[in-house]
Amino acid sequence: MSERLKALAEAGVSIWLDDLSRERIETGNLAALVAEKSVVGVTTNPTIFAGAIANGERYDDQVRTLVAEGATADAVIFALTTDDVRNACDVLAPVAASTADDGRVSIEVEPTLANDTTATVASAAALWSAVDRPNALIKIPATLEGLPAITEVIGAGISVNVTLIFSTERYRAVMDAYVAGLEKAQTAGIDLSTIRSVASFFVSRVDTEIDARLDKIGTDEALALRGRAAVANARLAYAAFEEVIASDRWQALAAAGANAQRPLWASTGVKNPDYSDTLYVTDLVVADTVNTMPEKTLLAFADHGEVTGDEVTGKGAEAQAVFDQLAAAGIDLDDVFTVLETEGVDKFKVSWSELIETVEAQMAKAGA
Repeated sequence: MSERLKALAEAGVSIWLDDLSRERIETGNLAALVAEKSVVGVTTNPTIFAGAIANGERYDDQVRTLVAEGATADAVIFALTTDDVRNACDVLAPVAASTADDGRVSIEVEPTLANDTTATVASAAALWSAVDRPNALIKIPATLEGLPAITEVIGAGISVNVTLIFSTERYRAVMDAYVAGLEKAQTAGIDLSTIRSVASFFVSRVDTEIDARLDKIGTDEALALRGRAAVANARLAYAAFEEVIASDRWQALAAAGANAQRPLWASTGVKNPDYSDTLYVTDLVVADTVNTMPEKTLLAFADHGEVTGDEVTGKGAEAQAVFDQLAAAGIDLDDVFTVLETEGVDKFKVSWSELIETVEAQMAKAGA
């Protein structure tokens, strides 16, 4: 087992892999990552599935069967992806049994529904039913339309991974949606201890967007702030999380068996080669959080990552000072977060289209 990843886990950080394929499941690679790399969860998205299906002969037989049955491309995607997530949930079931919080596998509602509350709720329910595993998480984007969907889905007893969170303001709204959902579930008589949730706060994209704006401003003061915004933003989010779990409203739910919605650091692969390739892991170590990493980042940390202690708790004021400096340098932070959310949804929609094209190509080949 990697000693560096073991140290990260011992610091209270749950290590999740941001990747999944049928090959990983069937060859035992996923099980090996659990045993050897301290991986205790998996996240997926349409881009990940598109790559897996395009490059994986292990899907061919199922695609041929579905084509013979007259399935549409959407139905094929649903079948392939829910099968993979169900099987990954089974691989991680022992982790879920031993840790309760971990052993989770995420699958995303169709991205084209990001601005449709009712359709998002229906999609989440269909995915939850199809995967049919208690350690699954349904990914719902933190758009304005996604917030009431989160409340409805949690209220129905479905575990959720809230994705595409960029700002602390939106994160607070996500936490409120989760708490409201738990209150709704409690009223319905659902056992709150069975509901799990993480809130995926995106990291690297914040630096990418703000660094580009700092470069355009070009002053010494602006350039000195490059590479500092993303970590500061995540630390501010964690400070907001601490406020919420200390509230009387949350404490009442916790007393009734509710589980905290853990912060999950997403988009932790470093985009800028000038920065340490483990930046968004090392600088965001804090207990009871999740860091979901692409395999490249996971292996980089296993090789040379450092755990230097809690790098988040008590750093809210320091992080706010960075944001004050960014604003003083001319960065419109509200616009940054609006752009990031819009781009995030658009990128997921594009990746969904690519997934459909990939599956249609596989279907054409299967029907030839």
